[in-house]
Amino acid sequence: MIIVTGGAGFIGSNLVAALEEKGLNNIVVCDWLGDSDKWRNIAKRELRDVVKPEHLFDYIDRHAGSIEAVFHMGAVSSTTEYDADLIVESNFTLSRLLWKWCAEHDVRLIYASSAATYGDGAQGFKDDEEPEKLSTLRPLNPYGWSKHLFDRRTSRIVHDNEAAGREKLPPQWAGLKFFNVYGPNEYHKGEQTSVACKLYPQVAAGAAARLFQSGHPDYGDGGQIRDFVYVDDCVAVMVWLYDNPKINGLFNIGTGKGRSFKDLAEAVFSAAGKEPKINYVEMPEILQSKYQYYTQADMTKLRESGYTQPFLELEEGVRRYVQDFMMQDDSYR
Repeated sequence: MIIVTGGAGFIGSNLVAALEEKGLNNIVVCDWLGDSDKWRNIAKRELRDVVKPEHLFDYIDRHAGSIEAVFHMGAVSSTTEYDADLIVESNFTLSRLLWKWCAEHDVRLIYASSAATYGDGAQGFKDDEEPEKLSTLRPLNPYGWSKHLFDRRTSRIVHDNEAAGREKLPPQWAGLKFFNVYGPNEYHKGEQTSVACKLYPQVAAGAAARLFQSGHPDYGDGGQIRDFVYVDDCVAVMVWLYDNPKINGLFNIGTGKGRSFKDLAEAVFSAAGKEPKINYVEMPEILQSKYQYYTQADMTKLRESGYTQPFLELEEGVRRYVQDFMMQDDSYR
């Protein structure tokens, strides 16, 4: 049995689809569905169970002997959520309890971290898991901080375990620092959807794409850089980790190639068969002091660990997203 927390969410539901395609049919989704169309993210899947998060530990206690791995994708993922108590409860406390449970029951744990842990990028984007290195990072919002807090805790546990064997570890553990992920099944995320998802309706309607002006002398309007990674590539790494249970660590999940928002917008126009039209608008004041102008994942560590699959170029990832999903009557995977 495999547990996927956040399994009806964006990355989680794409992971569930890939695990099913791999022939695994004992998959349990832990998530809230609410009254939106989020249920459609898993509507095509064959699932063993769907469990609400508040019932998760009762469920895994009852099935402890049958659970092979937990993919912990569930989180409060909004970068504009400022209820720090809610964020800590969901993103740190629950994660700590899952870590302890997996260690106690010899269950593998692969969890979602975030590139938001790097803050403004002043310390670079290298996925060094040493406690001293992690202590230098300064996330810019409560979401990034909560993910960083758990990364630091796991790093300390692993470091102390290697030094003195103080706390038992899960038989496999991996934290994944996702960069700017885009792709199908993100439609329920509202303002937190990817820029590609936000732009396509504008492009399809014949309107100009709207991008932020730059407030930094080193970057032109629309020239802000992100490491955009297609969700299929993220899922492929997780499936690879599942197939390689001896691989442990904290890993960046990006392409290793930063691209501009202008590049992204032009890729959406191209995929939709339209000529580019872009308007640049002033960035909201609330974002200006906390805005990242550059992110690019250092992928050396993952490659050195044995991952060899190529990552999609931005243009091909956007083409697949637009043409295979958003342009179709059924846009869900």
